[in-house]
This record gives sequence, C-alpha cells and structure tokens, in this order.
Amino acid sequence: MSSFRVPGRGRIDHQSPVEFSFDGKKITGVKGDTIASALLANGIHLMGRSFKYHRPRGPVSAGSEEPNALMGTRRGPGRFEPNTRATVQEIWHGLEATSQNRYPSLEFDIGAVNDRAYMLFSAGFYYKTFMWPKSFWDKVYEPFIRAAAGLGVSPTETDPDHYASRYLHTDVLVIGAGPAGLASALASARAGLRVTLVDENTEAGGTLLSEPQAVIDGSQAWDWVEKAVAELKSLGARVMTRTTAIGYYHQNMVALCEKLTDHLPAPAANMPRERMWRVRAGQVILAQGALEKPLVFDGNDRPGVMLAGSAQTYLNRYGVRVGNSAVIVTSHDSAWYAAFDLADAGTKIQAIVDTRANPDSTLLEGAKSRSIRVLAGYTATRTEGRLRVKSVRVNPVSNGKVGAPETLTCDCLLMSGGWTPSLHLFSHTKGSLAWDDEKQTFLPDRKTEDCEIAGAGRGLWGIGAAINDGAEMGALVARHLGRDAVAATYDVASDRPGTGISHKELPTDLNPGKARAFVDYQNDVTAKDLRLAVREGMHSIEHVKRYTTNGMATDQGKMSNINGLNIAADALGKPQPKVGLTTFRPPYTPTTFGAFVGYHKGDHFDVTRKTPIDSWAEENGAVFEPVSMWRRAWYFPKDGEDMDAAVSRECRATRASLGMFDASTLGKIEVVGPDAVEFMNRMYTNPWTKLAPGRTRYGLLLGDDGFIRDDGVIGRLSDDRFHVTTTTGGAARVLNMMEDYLQTEWPDLDVWLTSTTEQWATIALNGPNARKLLEPLVEGLDISADAFPHMSIAECKVAGLPARLFRVSFTGELGFEVNVPAAHGRELWEILWEAGQQYDICPYGTETMHVLRAEKGYIIVGQDTDGTVTPYDAGISWAIGKSKPDFVGKRGLERPDLVAKGRKQLVGLLSRDGKTKLEEGAQIVLDPNQPIPMKMVGHVTSSYHSDAAGRPIAFGLVEGGHDKMGDTIYIPMPEGVIEAEVTGTVFYDPEGARLKL
Repeated sequence: MSSFRVPGRGRIDHQSPVEFSFDGKKITGVKGDTIASALLANGIHLMGRSFKYHRPRGPVSAGSEEPNALMGTRRGPGRFEPNTRATVQEIWHGLEATSQNRYPSLEFDIGAVNDRAYMLFSAGFYYKTFMWPKSFWDKVYEPFIRAAAGLGVSPTETDPDHYASRYLHTDVLVIGAGPAGLASALASARAGLRVTLVDENTEAGGTLLSEPQAVIDGSQAWDWVEKAVAELKSLGARVMTRTTAIGYYHQNMVALCEKLTDHLPAPAANMPRERMWRVRAGQVILAQGALEKPLVFDGNDRPGVMLAGSAQTYLNRYGVRVGNSAVIVTSHDSAWYAAFDLADAGTKIQAIVDTRANPDSTLLEGAKSRSIRVLAGYTATRTEGRLRVKSVRVNPVSNGKVGAPETLTCDCLLMSGGWTPSLHLFSHTKGSLAWDDEKQTFLPDRKTEDCEIAGAGRGLWGIGAAINDGAEMGALVARHLGRDAVAATYDVASDRPGTGISHKELPTDLNPGKARAFVDYQNDVTAKDLRLAVREGMHSIEHVKRYTTNGMATDQGKMSNINGLNIAADALGKPQPKVGLTTFRPPYTPTTFGAFVGYHKGDHFDVTRKTPIDSWAEENGAVFEPVSMWRRAWYFPKDGEDMDAAVSRECRATRASLGMFDASTLGKIEVVGPDAVEFMNRMYTNPWTKLAPGRTRYGLLLGDDGFIRDDGVIGRLSDDRFHVTTTTGGAARVLNMMEDYLQTEWPDLDVWLTSTTEQWATIALNGPNARKLLEPLVEGLDISADAFPHMSIAECKVAGLPARLFRVSFTGELGFEVNVPAAHGRELWEILWEAGQQYDICPYGTETMHVLRAEKGYIIVGQDTDGTVTPYDAGISWAIGKSKPDFVGKRGLERPDLVAKGRKQLVGLLSRDGKTKLEEGAQIVLDPNQPIPMKMVGHVTSSYHSDAAGRPIAFGLVEGGHDKMGDTIYIPMPEGVIEAEVTGTVFYDPEGARLKL
C-alpha cells in the first residue's frame, strides 16, 4: 500500500484490496474507495485535461460538485459512460477508468498546444472568430466546432442496462443526511410522521464523516450517526443513500435518482441500474449543507491544488493524505482544522496562508502547537509545476497593495474561500434569495413551496448550530402537519464552528500580464474573461455567463458562481445583489438519460396501443404501421403480394363487393348534459341545434386562430347526448381543448365530457353488399335505405351484442360503422367475417383506407392540412354555419391574412403523363427554369395509385390553387421535373350515388 494511505484511518476496509484500471494501468485501492481517493492514495493527482486549454487537472473536490476529475468508465460489455465523476464513483474489481480530453496520452497531450495559444481563445472568441469570412463556415468553421464540441467520448454501444421508476408519497422529505438532516428526520419521525431521508453519498452522516472529532450527546460523531440511522429505521423512516434529489417541482414534487448497481461488480441481471423516484411530500426540509469555494489566483487549477475541506474528507473518510508537503491558503477558519488534521496524520504543513490579518487566537495556538508557520494577511498569487503543483508564490496584501513575494515549495496546495449554501433545489422552486452582506453570500428568502431550510443551507456554520437547527426544523414541519413536536437539544463538544470573511476584502485576480486565475475549471474561464465580458458590454450576469461559459459546465456553477459574481460585480462597480445570480435548473447533478427514460426503451419506448381486433389481424398476416400511439393493420398481403399489389386488391374488392376495416382507433367523446347542444354549437363550425336525434353530421373543429384542428362524424343520440368522433391522433388533444373551454370560458354550461375511445370497438363495413351482410344480424332496427339513410345513427343490437350503428362512409361506398363494447370487438369481427364469406369479404388496412378516401376527395387532418389551413383553403367552407353568431375560430377566420389572395389551398393533382405517381412531401414550383433557390409554391400532401381512376392521383397545397384549375405546375425531382395538372379533389363518383345504395 502506498505511503499516502494512513493505516486504520477512515471508513474504508483496509483489509479488502480492490484492483481496477486507470488508463490501462492496474491500480489497487480498498473497499470503500472512490476512483479519486484510490488514485490519490497511490500518489496520482493528474486525472484529466480541461476542455478548452487541455490543461492538466486533478480533483479539486471530494464530492458531486467536482469539475475536473471526469472520466470514462466501463462496467462491462456495452456499459461505458463518459464524464463519470471520479470523486463519487466507488471502485470494484475490474472497473475500467479512462481519462478524457487528451491525445495520445494524459501526460503528453497534443491538445495542450491550446494552452500556449490561450490569447486566441479569450471570452467570446467563437463569436468573433467564426463570423468572417462567411464562406469559411461550411468547410472550415463548422467541422472544427463539431470536432471540438463535447467533453469525453459518447457511447457507441446500445445500453444493456435497464432503469426503473417509482412514485412515493411521504409526510416529510428530508434532503441531505448530515447533522442537520439527521436531526430533522429524527424530530419528524418521533412525531409519528412518515419520513423519507435521502443523501447522494454512500452512507448517511454528511460532514460528520469528515469531522469525526465531534462528540454529540456524549457519543463520538460516527457512533451517533449509526444510532440515529438505526432509530430512524426503527420508527419506520425510509433512509435512502446513493440517492440524489435532482429537481424540486411544483406542489412539493421532488425527483430523486437512486443509483443501485454502479458500485457492484456483478449485479443481478434483473436489477435496474438506477431508479427514478417521483416523490410528493407534505413538507420538505432542505438540509444540503454548503459547498466550499475555491480561491482565485494564477495557477489555481494545477493538479494538487484542491479544496481544504476535500483534503480533510480524503483523510478522515478514505484514510488518504493528499500530499507529503502542503500549503494552506484560506479566508475561513475551516481550512485551519484541515491543516491540523493533516499535520497530525504526518503531512508537513509548510505554512497556513490566511488572507485575514488577524486570525482567531485559538487557531494561532493550534498552529503553534504543531510548529506550523502562519502568514496572516497574505494571499497566493501564483503556482508552478507542469503536471502537479511544486510551489506557490505568496504575497502580503495590505489596503489592496501587494507586497514582496515569497515562494513556498509543496506537493499540494489546499485552499478555502469560505462556504456557499447549497441552494440549487430551493432555486428550482423559484424561491427568492437575499444577499447577506456579512457572510457575503446569498441565503434563502421568500419560499414558494411547503419547505424549510436547515443548517448550513441557511448560513449556519458548525456542527452544533446545524444539528440543533435541524431538530427545530423537523419539529416545525411536524407542527405544520398537525403533530405536537418539541425539538431536541443536542450537546456538541469538540465542535469547529468557523467564521467567514467579507470577500470585498479579498483580491481575486491580483496578477497582471499573462497570469490566469481560473473561476470555472471545466470550461477554462478566468477572471480576465469575466472582466473582458463586462468591458465588451455584457452587463447582465446571464449575458456574462453565456459570453464566457462561466457556470455552464457539468457542475452547474457550484464552484464558480459566487466567485464569478464577485468578479463581475467588481468590474461593473455594483454590489453583488444588484448583479444577481444566474438561474439554477434541474437536474442538480448530471443524470443519465436512462434514469429519465426509465421503462420507456426498446419496445416500451413509445406506448403501443392495440385494438381488440389487433390479434385477429396479426393471426391473419397483417403488416402493421404506427398511427399516433396505436398499432394499426396497414395491409393484408397474400402470398407473393407486395404492398402495392395488396392495396390494389383490397381497393377493388371493397368497391366491387365488401370490405371490412378496423376503425376502433377513432377518438370517441361522449358530450352529455342539458347544454350539450349549446356546447357543440360553440365548439364546432357547424350548426347543431336543428340536428335531429338519430342523425349525424360532419363536424369541423378550429383553433382560435381559425386553422383546422380536427374533424369527425358526430351523432346526436338524444336531445342532450352526442357521440363525437375525432381523428385517431386527435382524440386526447380534442378532449383537452373541450375541457379547457368548458372549465375556463364556459363554466356556466351544464355539460359533461367523457372519453370513450377504449369503450367501443368500431368495425367499418363498406361496399355494395354491406347492407346485405349486416341486415340479418341487426335486431330492433330497420336499416333499409329509406328507413336508415346515409348519415344516420341508432342504438340497436348486432349479432346479439349492444351496438351503436352509424350509416357513414369514408370510402364513398355504401357504408356502416358498428360500435360494440370493446370486449366484444373481436367476437363481432369474427361473426361478420364468417357471414361475409358469401360476399367475398375482404379485410383492408389503413393504406387502402387512404386510397379509397382520396378517390372521393376526403381530407385527413394532419396529412392534407399542416396547421395553417383554413376550411376555405381545404375546400370545405360548406361546413361553416353561415348564420352562427360565434364558434371557436370564427374571429380568427376574419383576420386579413386568412382571407387574402395567394394562400395555399388544397387541390387535386394529376401527372400529365398519366403514369407518374407523385412523391408525398415533394415541393411544387410554377417555373422549373428559375434560378436556385427556387420559389416554392406548395407541396404534395397525399399521393396514391388509384385503380378506380385508372391512374395515380394526388392532393397538394398550392398557393392560389383554387384559381389554377387546369394549370400546369411542376415538381422538381432528382430524376427530372414532373409536370402535373391542377384539378378538383374528387376523382371517383363525383355525384355520390354509391353512398345512397
């Protein structure tokens, strides 16, 4: 074991070695190590390269805020992940870790040439560089940007893991299992509430794991944590570790991502890798603590330069000294205690450099007792070292002036600029923050959700203050939920509370010339970049962020935001609260796509709905296509038939005798109530008052803008009941639109809306023999042509099954649609199929349905319309009630642009040669000889070969199309230009005689 491992120290298992690889080299750590702690134990600080300058980088933190030590990890075949944070990834036998952003090796990286040419890559360089000459964009700039984009290597293999998701309701959700979180959870659980405690680390304890010297109620910190967790579990609390709260949403809904197997060498095959929890909590307690800030000085990014608190964590949690010779640079008391712990563990502390002129006497005494040199009123101004820090230059600072330098040799430099409350989740709720001038940081202010913030998250430093505040908050939320609760008072000994410093007194970038003081480590944003952005007119902090990319790295500004704010505020000459913070957005830390996707991958990626008749279609050789969320029979090929042949046969059979079609996917909405007719009058363009019960009408639905949204046949069953059908893809959208109007615009109407799409299985019978097949099976209804004319509806029985029978047609043939309860859908289909054999019945699919409807000029909303088509454009203005005082979209139709000449209008198209089938989506021009780019006047919306017409037919949207009847338009295609004639949209039986058989 290396000399950097401290025997017997930490919460790791020193007796259980673990072997993994880093850049192909075998590394030995121990059970409980992270990649970072194991590498540091082996004296390895260089773990990656920065994004822009390819500068050598090592871990700067020990937690999820890490911006530098990002690696590619492989957990077995197909299990590769880029940008894994080495500081949180636990090791196990066989884990493969690979450094990123370097070539050919980590030690010798050709990309480091960028570091020598850094003057060319100042803030906003891409905005300035890639604007001229414009001709370079396609061949030079864009390929360069695409090649340079991204950090790490994207996986190329299909992810073999699966991911789970669950919902959870809890009385109290406590986020963060440090001293404040544990005390909060205990107070709420003791009050009899359901409590859920979550923490992103491998075990509960938070800062207590890094500061074991504390004594709580007479127990050592680690013993107290163990007892607290045990008590919580005995009280029924759910304690979840390796679980990150990634987002805080409205009405106390919090998203949690739980890692289940990344720490296991051989997880069970059926075990999900991660689980997404959607938690709805009565009360939320945010006990996330605070994040330590770096100091900003020249060379503060070299491997070996890290946060003092992180070095303390590596020592006390993982038993690793981060170096043999350390210098501490700080503006906060906490770094002194890190220095003391390291000194006691055998690291030589060369000096504690404190920017404050008068550190606390207790700290000075602690340093003196350990023979540690103290440089008060000094700051770091420069480091040296190629692949690891070797020395640091420090200078006295007084009244903003820098004194004579002194160089201190070291192999690690530990820094602390104080602590920033972790308020990302609180900010997700749009809760407001208030600037605390004394602490020089933002603290939570106005709340928008039922939550409380405990401990360091609201600016309370030290274990004693945090744990007692947590207890009070846990009791407070219990009282909010109606329980009697009294907060326990904890006696904390050997505490290290610490104090902050005003950053206005702390220079951040004192070095002139070529010095680079880094603020955002991952994106290589320096203090100079921020000042340059201000000089170049970026006065909004959001603009500064985007111009420099500060805070846009994978740590989401956790380490850079406050320092960036301070520098921008200084450059602007404004106080920090006048400059403000950028917006924090979910997720809190990088989260896998798989966790968001959950079960929705592969066959479950998109929910596939099947009709009750789907199984029959599958058994009988149907080829399927997805339509909206449904799987629908596309066509039914016989042996040797391709799609064109099968569709042609299905069309001929339907028009000659009898076709049968599964129309169950049509949207169905029951509109019921005393004001149902008034509601229909307001929603649809058509008039409904005089529609008698037992009759149906084509219904057209517009948006407020006057454009077509949906259509369908609507039957009036009684004075107060309508059976509304919608397009397959429009069912949910139409119901939502109806509900919206009913609840927000017309709440005075007594109307009830019910989705019945899944209630009814619908079978369409079309063809000259449709009545002959159906008539013997209908009970209680005369369906003769005179008694049951076209566009009728009635309730009856068909084959002994309760049914709603429509006489409608989407083919132009005599047609019926039989609606029966879904459970009887296949039963009725099989009865009709057997009975129809005498008429050579033919099942047909959606492609045949499309051809048959196109021959009759029936439009399909969403195919022949594109969201900008009005009823006039589509040639169905007859569907608008001319005397109706109002309906949705009426005013939209009167807008000047919607009645202007030259609008795209739906027309029929016939190729001039009578043989060429136009391509759907093909663009239309009036002059094929015009220069490129040509003026497009429309496009082909539908195109089919039609046996009934004896040639290919098509629809198209063409500018001024209704005035171009007989004109020739042109469709440029790769094989040449196709000429087509503009015609009407009805290609078969224009008189509609076949409907009336």
